[in-house]
Amino acid sequence: MSAAKGGDTVKVHYTGRLDDGTVFDSSAGEDPLEFTIGDRDVIPGFEDGVLGMTVGDTKTITIESKDAYGPHRPDLVMEIARDQLPDDVEPEVGQLLEFRQPDGVVIPLVLTELADDVVTLDANHPLAGKELTFDLELMEITTA
Repeated sequence: MSAAKGGDTVKVHYTGRLDDGTVFDSSAGEDPLEFTIGDRDVIPGFEDGVLGMTVGDTKTITIESKDAYGPHRPDLVMEIARDQLPDDVEPEVGQLLEFRQPDGVVIPLVLTELADDVVTLDANHPLAGKELTFDLELMEITTA
């Protein structure tokens, strides 16, 4: 039986957990995740974890933040005046907002703090700075 290697397309069932055991994502009850190793469609640590697995293999991997969504960057957290929000937005903590740059690129922002006259917005990925643990099961390999 062949092991997963660069260029192979694989199908993987997974469950992702944080240090405290909170599940942040899972393919349970859904189709397995399909990606080609080396195409960088998934975080590097996840891709590396699948390398060498054969169909039917299961394992648990832990990925440091640098091999996942990177460190939490304080420079991506900003405060703005509440009146700078669009009129149709009723702000609440945890709300996802989008900022469109002049070049058309959309940046997702999470509203993390709310005061009377100021809101705090965070452009970091929600999993930035976190170590991630994944339970993996390799379902299929299509060789390159």
